[in-house]
Amino acid sequence: MHFKDYKSHFDFIKHRNIFFILSSAVTVVGIVMLLLFNLHYGVDFKSGTSMDISLGKSITVEQADQLFEESGFVPAVRTIGGDAGDRVSARFDDILSDPDKKTVTDVFVKAYGPQVSTEVNTVTPDMAKELGKKALIAVAIASLGICLYVTIRFEWRFALSAIVTILYDAFFVIAIFSIFRFEVDLPFVAAILTTIGYSINDKIVILDRIRENIRFSKLRTEEDLADLVNKSIWQTMGRSINTVITVLVAALCLFIFGSESIKLFALAKIIGLVSGVYSSICLATPMWFLLKRKSMKSRKVAVAAKQS
Repeated sequence: MHFKDYKSHFDFIKHRNIFFILSSAVTVVGIVMLLLFNLHYGVDFKSGTSMDISLGKSITVEQADQLFEESGFVPAVRTIGGDAGDRVSARFDDILSDPDKKTVTDVFVKAYGPQVSTEVNTVTPDMAKELGKKALIAVAIASLGICLYVTIRFEWRFALSAIVTILYDAFFVIAIFSIFRFEVDLPFVAAILTTIGYSINDKIVILDRIRENIRFSKLRTEEDLADLVNKSIWQTMGRSINTVITVLVAALCLFIFGSESIKLFALAKIIGLVSGVYSSICLATPMWFLLKRKSMKSRKVAVAAKQS
């Protein structure tokens, strides 16, 4: 049975090797970067002190740097945020004592007046290790739960294809953050977890359509199977695109208009959403096709051997 009405559409199964090679290259680069440079951990996963200083007046980067130099404590990272550029966020690699924090605050109060307020967050080495451990456990539990759900609801070929590509999506976001040295903090972990959730949603939509189409199809050849998969992809393409665009618009708004503390979360979400759609269409379905094709060939060999 051939689905000729989909013959004019792009053939994802025919070009599967291109997607596999591209994704493998990204994976290799990501692994190399992680082995060489690891991730750029933020204060949540690395001991140190972060300070958010609200000034009530706008400040430039040069002015902020000058004030930090006057205090004697120069941060490893500092950014200017707020609606009017009136908020300074600084992260120090060292743990500042209470007198040290007061020294930094007093310098800004002297320059900008008594309306200056500060919010301080300090993470000790033990706290950093504990947060990192709990973050890994959270990702592992979420992944395991999704694996069990897909395995129970679908056959093992569907489950294996979905699980492998979900892990790819999570790793892709981690690899991009490692390659471009973006800071990794607790909101990043939340972005990874939501990426896993949206990714499995995309994959289940397509795989469920494949399962429905199989019920009404007679698959005799490899071409029949490829046509069925391509038809299923294009039948769900509109839903996949509309869903990701809806969430992508929200993530872009957070990235463009959100505060500095949430921009990297939004960026991780954007990367994860794009990767989720790509892997659902270009990786999960071709992977299932290869597994199903192998079982069809094995069945034909077994039938032929029985008849002879």
